[in-house]
Amino acid sequence: MTVRDPMVTGRWKRLGLQAFGCLCVGLGCMGAVMPVLPTTPFLLLALWAFARSSPRFHDWLLNHPKLGPFIADWERDRVIPLRAKVLACTGMGVSLIWVIGFSAAPWPAILTMVAVMAYGAWFILTHPSRRP
Repeated sequence: MTVRDPMVTGRWKRLGLQAFGCLCVGLGCMGAVMPVLPTTPFLLLALWAFARSSPRFHDWLLNHPKLGPFIADWERDRVIPLRAKVLACTGMGVSLIWVIGFSAAPWPAILTMVAVMAYGAWFILTHPSRRP
């Protein structure tokens, strides 16, 4: 059983959220094949938008054979699989090394990047890896 956010009122708000959800699904699918574009955040945003605007799209995304299991685990139990944690933290580390070692980014930008990545890593690592 999943928990849905309350549906928004107003046709234009609902259509806007549906369009945003579709855009996020498209970006998430692109991220599945492009290494620089993340998949999961876009799919979670789509799930949120569809939960507020379209039960049909929400259920479609949750029951999708490839995309559904991971986001259903998140929606139900706030689970982030161990493989996703390792890939995310490794990707952040490699990106940081690349920016520090091979770019001309100013130090304030690098420090901001470190802060954002540290928060992201903390968020990822403090969530369970398996369903209870």
